[in-house]
Amino acid sequence: MYTLDNSFARGHFTVMVVGCGGTGSFVAEGLCRLLPPRADLVLVDHDRVEERNLVRQNFRRQELGQFKAEALARRLAQIYSIPVGYSTLPIGMTGVRYPGLIIGCVDNGPARRDIAERVSGKSLTWVGGYSEAVPRQWQSGPRLTTLLWWVDAGNGENFGQVLIGNSRGFAERDGLIVALPMPTIQRPDILVQASQRSCAEMAEQGPTINQAMAALVLETVRRLIEGTCSWMQLYLDLEAGALMSVPATPEVIGKMTKNLEAKN
Repeated sequence: MYTLDNSFARGHFTVMVVGCGGTGSFVAEGLCRLLPPRADLVLVDHDRVEERNLVRQNFRRQELGQFKAEALARRLAQIYSIPVGYSTLPIGMTGVRYPGLIIGCVDNGPARRDIAERVSGKSLTWVGGYSEAVPRQWQSGPRLTTLLWWVDAGNGENFGQVLIGNSRGFAERDGLIVALPMPTIQRPDILVQASQRSCAEMAEQGPTINQAMAALVLETVRRLIEGTCSWMQLYLDLEAGALMSVPATPEVIGKMTKNLEAKN
């Protein structure tokens, strides 16, 4: 069985939650319970808490008008007695720390494009003397290690997906996967999603889909940190009561690449 490389989590690392709305606000609180002491948590969102957010998002009435990232960071730091960083700037204007995880809980293509630009070219490193990719047959010497994984969550009314990636291609060594195509490569359709003012404005949102998606994101993060994550995609359908995983294997990547090339 192939598993995703967890070398990013073997020392001090940072987890950034980009988008603190419907799913991200619940993910942020779950991470306060889940992350080990050696991990820093940073929340990123430039939107403010509005009345309509109180129905499906993890905010309180006294936080109305505050920046979502700041309100969550202050409340969670107080409740869990841990430092929680935040940025009220878009991810395109926010520095990304390595090694670590970026958890994207945004609802539009432009924001995902900004995350992809932040991840691209900075998610992998060679240990052992080489600064660029070498042929596979040479990989017994230099070791390719993971600096960053991008976990992207998106959903509709009663369905959603979690996608994991960090690169433009695929690389593995002895069953350990260090590189997977970024979510925007696996599913190019998420790049053309129109910008929404707020998840709360999407009338088709079910009342529990965000909490369900947050639980899947947190389980994915837990497994990534432990080095036991074997999937690259999760698909949830609350209407059918179904959860499907797509394993991270060379065969799956090969088929995916051929399908994408055929469409293009």
